[in-house]
Amino acid sequence: MAVRAAVLPAIGSPLEITGIDLPDPGPGQVRVRLAAAGVCHSDLSLSDGTMRVPVPAVLGHEGAGTVVAVGEGVGHVAPGDGVVLNWAPSCGACHACSLGEVWLCANALNGAADVYARTTEGTDLHPGLNVAAFAEETVVSASCVLPVPDGVPLTDAALLGCAVLTGYGAVHHSARVRQGETVAVFGVGGVGLSALQAARIAGASKIIAVDVSAEKEELARAAGATDYVVASDTTAREIRGLTGKQGVDVAVECAGRAVTIRTAWDSTRRGGRTTVVGIGGKDQQVTFNALEIFHWGRTLAGCVYGNSNPAQDLPVLAEHIRAGRLDLSALVTERISLDGIPAAFENMLAGKGGRALVVF
Repeated sequence: MAVRAAVLPAIGSPLEITGIDLPDPGPGQVRVRLAAAGVCHSDLSLSDGTMRVPVPAVLGHEGAGTVVAVGEGVGHVAPGDGVVLNWAPSCGACHACSLGEVWLCANALNGAADVYARTTEGTDLHPGLNVAAFAEETVVSASCVLPVPDGVPLTDAALLGCAVLTGYGAVHHSARVRQGETVAVFGVGGVGLSALQAARIAGASKIIAVDVSAEKEELARAAGATDYVVASDTTAREIRGLTGKQGVDVAVECAGRAVTIRTAWDSTRRGGRTTVVGIGGKDQQVTFNALEIFHWGRTLAGCVYGNSNPAQDLPVLAEHIRAGRLDLSALVTERISLDGIPAAFENMLAGKGGRALVVF
């Protein structure tokens, strides 16, 4: 059956909106009709080669929809069920999974190398980060779908698949923000906006949002920021000025740039914690000298997928949503059609907006 999708024909090429042929789901597979998909900066990192992916590919890894068919052996979902796509399913058997660190699963992205569909001309297509959400429908492994929690609208649920899990997890699982601590979030995109809300939920006493664009201040404050700093050479000094010359307890970096990571580190107090969420290229080199590492006693930690376990965290996030503590609509800056994805990529390159949501 042919459906429309956004195809990346080659690394560095623009996306093409075209028809693709999807097979019926095989054993252990599920076919999903997409309700919505978020346009995430990680998709841009795939398209420009920062993160390597087999091509041609259908991108999109943050989505939700309705099951239309299941293959043999699938029992946890059935046709008609609403599901969230999980682009990084854990295998449960590798070393990381045995330690409970499912976000570091060695086999999570094995499916991205598979051929899951073909163009109408017969060219093999790969499923981006496993799930190929930039399409009207997709066929995925059953391990890549989780039931939508009760009380969460299907369209909004798309954002749970990456931005919210990552931003919330960075604050609660990686940085472990405690009541009364001060937090700075660098980068006010979808993940950054989620991190701001998560810091508010955690009870942070001061939440400072930092971004290169002054236009994002309203978005940031709506998400929970108490202060807003437009990024410059004096950002670390400004943040210390807002925190009694101490620096914040926690900095969450969501941009993946060397200068931002270094500034986040410099913005924390002695003994502070910096969590790096942003995905940067190999050319983004961050340097520290040995004396400052000793003197400041700070910690710097990477963070993959918010250090989250989606199966455990989705119900927690749903409870925050039902209680009004977490507002998914605050993350969406525009709602677009499938044809609007290439323009949304251009907006991301220009540093505009928080999260474009593709509504099918």
